[in-house]
Amino acid sequence: MTQRKNSVGIIGLGVMGANLARNFASRGQDVAAYDRNPEAGARLAQDHPEAKLDVATSPEQFVAGLERPRRIVVLVNAGAPVDAVLDQLDPLLEADDVVVDAGNSLYSDTDRRSARAAERPWRFMGMGVSGGSAGALNGPSMMPGGDHEAWERMKPVLEASAAVGPAGPCVTHCGAGSAGHFVKMVHNGIEYGDMQLICEGAQLLRDGLGMSDSETADTFGRYNQGPLASYLTEITEKIFRFEDPERPGRLLVDAVMDTAGQKGTGRWTVIAALELGVPIPTIAAAVDARSLSAQRALRVRSDEQLGGGPRPRLDAVDARDIESALYAAKVASYAQGFQMLRVASAERSYSIQLPEIARIWTAGCIIRARMLDRVREAFSVEPEPEVLVLAPFFAEQIRRAWPSWRKVVAAASSAGYPIPGLTASLGWLETLTTSRGSANLIQAQRDYFGSHTYERLDRPGEKVHTDWGGG
Repeated sequence: MTQRKNSVGIIGLGVMGANLARNFASRGQDVAAYDRNPEAGARLAQDHPEAKLDVATSPEQFVAGLERPRRIVVLVNAGAPVDAVLDQLDPLLEADDVVVDAGNSLYSDTDRRSARAAERPWRFMGMGVSGGSAGALNGPSMMPGGDHEAWERMKPVLEASAAVGPAGPCVTHCGAGSAGHFVKMVHNGIEYGDMQLICEGAQLLRDGLGMSDSETADTFGRYNQGPLASYLTEITEKIFRFEDPERPGRLLVDAVMDTAGQKGTGRWTVIAALELGVPIPTIAAAVDARSLSAQRALRVRSDEQLGGGPRPRLDAVDARDIESALYAAKVASYAQGFQMLRVASAERSYSIQLPEIARIWTAGCIIRARMLDRVREAFSVEPEPEVLVLAPFFAEQIRRAWPSWRKVVAAASSAGYPIPGLTASLGWLETLTTSRGSANLIQAQRDYFGSHTYERLDRPGEKVHTDWGGG
């Protein structure tokens, strides 16, 4: 390590940490780097000498090589490794030093670490980072939250290194406490929903409509020129053009095992939504679908015993109907995610600004999409729409797409195609727009067997119990 004083330091030199270090260096920062595995630092310095990273061999050397007050970004695996790094740094840090956990930490862990830092002279932030390894290198979307003075210290570094969208750098102070990691968690939940919907649409195009590989790719290419334009739509087109190097003339995607992995953020989103009392059925369906995909042996046995053989083609449905269904379901999924952010902000005193969240998701992150410009506009009016689908633009889009959406869900269900995401999204919206639902019967049942009481429509607010004749 040199004798220079570096402007920012990164601990954790895996793919994400190494690329973020190179990103910072390319944007004019003097960067100190450290990893508990000496080989990681040596390899990074050897492979990328142009970055001129100052690689330390110990936490003490790393901290000593940073200008005061220090700025440190930690990018290690979530959980115990983050606590271990903080334990190492704690005795080495001084007043107003800033430590940023930029990993995929659970927001409740960030709350705990923030409480720890509140009793120390140094400051702590939790920050979500989205964009994968390429985003970390070229400009990710970053979602910091927590200590506001720490944000002001980190702001120049982060704004210089973030992706740049139509309205500026894709980074903002998301709010107090664990807001940054909570926002990133919801981002990942929406990502789960997006991916599930796209996969269902692809199966309906290929199996339901009988499209060839090239026709499917062309269709997603067309989708990417319209309201469904997004990073995920873009890469889906490319996947349907990618030939298997081991089976010339056939797609690589068809050789991939249909068991989807997950790192837990989707599941965390569903658990948090349950605790907040916010329904997010699209995201929940996506998480369930991944879990079911992992049970491949069970699915094979169940198909053999219960399956009805090859599924028929879809009747009276075309690619434009599927496009409308995908768009409407995507809007519903985003509406659920942003409603979750709204409720969490109120209950947890985050002070999340929904237009800003939509803005920083327009570039760099995995769910970046053309639609997010409209989302930002929708939440920029006063008063904000209570739910995204009630914003005038999206309400009109939903009304237009609704007939095709219902037709696609009905046809796919009748033919036996699994479409949990499309179905859950439609069910959510149909329930949301039903002013007189069926829960009155639930309340009657609860009062019948448990004397839980109910309210009458003509006397709201008054608790009533009836002897229904036993029970």
